[in-house]
Amino acid sequence: MKDSLFIKAAFSEKTERPPVWMMRQAGRFMKEYWDIKNKYSFLEMCKTPELAADVTMLPVNLLDIDAAILFSDILVTGEAMGGDLSFTQNVGPRFANPVRTQADIDNLQVEVGDKLQYVADAIKVIQQRLNGKIPLIGFAGAPFTVMSYLVEGGSSKDFKLTKLMLHNEPAMAHQLLSKIAQVTADYLNLQIAAGVNAVQIFDSWAQALAWDDYKEFSHRYIVEIISKLNRKDIPVISFCKGSSVFAPLMAEAKPDVVSIDWNVDLLDMKKRLPQGVAVQGNLDPHILYADKKVIKDRIHKLFERMRDEPGYVFNLGHGIMPDIPFDNVKYAVEVIKEWH
Repeated sequence: MKDSLFIKAAFSEKTERPPVWMMRQAGRFMKEYWDIKNKYSFLEMCKTPELAADVTMLPVNLLDIDAAILFSDILVTGEAMGGDLSFTQNVGPRFANPVRTQADIDNLQVEVGDKLQYVADAIKVIQQRLNGKIPLIGFAGAPFTVMSYLVEGGSSKDFKLTKLMLHNEPAMAHQLLSKIAQVTADYLNLQIAAGVNAVQIFDSWAQALAWDDYKEFSHRYIVEIISKLNRKDIPVISFCKGSSVFAPLMAEAKPDVVSIDWNVDLLDMKKRLPQGVAVQGNLDPHILYADKKVIKDRIHKLFERMRDEPGYVFNLGHGIMPDIPFDNVKYAVEVIKEWH
């Protein structure tokens, strides 16, 4: 995979054009995804290696992107530790047994590799199908984000219960985060052993945190996870919503790539990061709703800004929304691939 555009850019080598993949690229904006989703539950899709491979391959075959990302979910670690996880249409993920007391934290398991074996099995199937064509990215949810779902019992707008634990019971919060961090490092190493070519850590809710809280309750655990990874030849990407604020701190955890949201000028941010740290991003996903002329203009503007800058992977500042027209996503990829 050393010749892959994506791997080269992730390791800050020069590439003839920025490689492209997009967060949530194997998702609900594709009719073909729904053809599968209408037959199986979301967790069945995650836990059945052949189905996970089918969904992972959709953007590879339909969009011709430069990297595939494993079809799974950031909450499988929380489930493996003992969370009673379900996904409901229009509601999202729920944990029926939220983690709120010392006893709840004590009950969480950390030796859960066997429970996540289905992910390793899916990776093997996907790699057979990719057949060395493009790299496969594995991923995991960051401890703070997984914690917030476990404590809230699902998605939250204000993270009130999570923040109450951070502020009133910091020792308990650290115990919970420490357990999740241990599982996350093991889980990413399990994916690397199974054959992924890169890994990304998703801290989807980091922007909910004040600077000092981010440092204490998120960043320190990402530092710990990255330090434990078997990362030889495997680029590590760190993503969080809020990276336009936190990126310089994120770089201190020594990832190879920091994924940047759309609230900041990408080149300015890259210049604030240490030499040799690549950036990924940072088109506002909402641009993909716009007319094709706008899509092309915005991508060209971003690429002109980043011209001759080694260590740049094109992505969105966050994931593709479910109702973005498929044709617009396909067009964006074509614009990127024609760039010179």
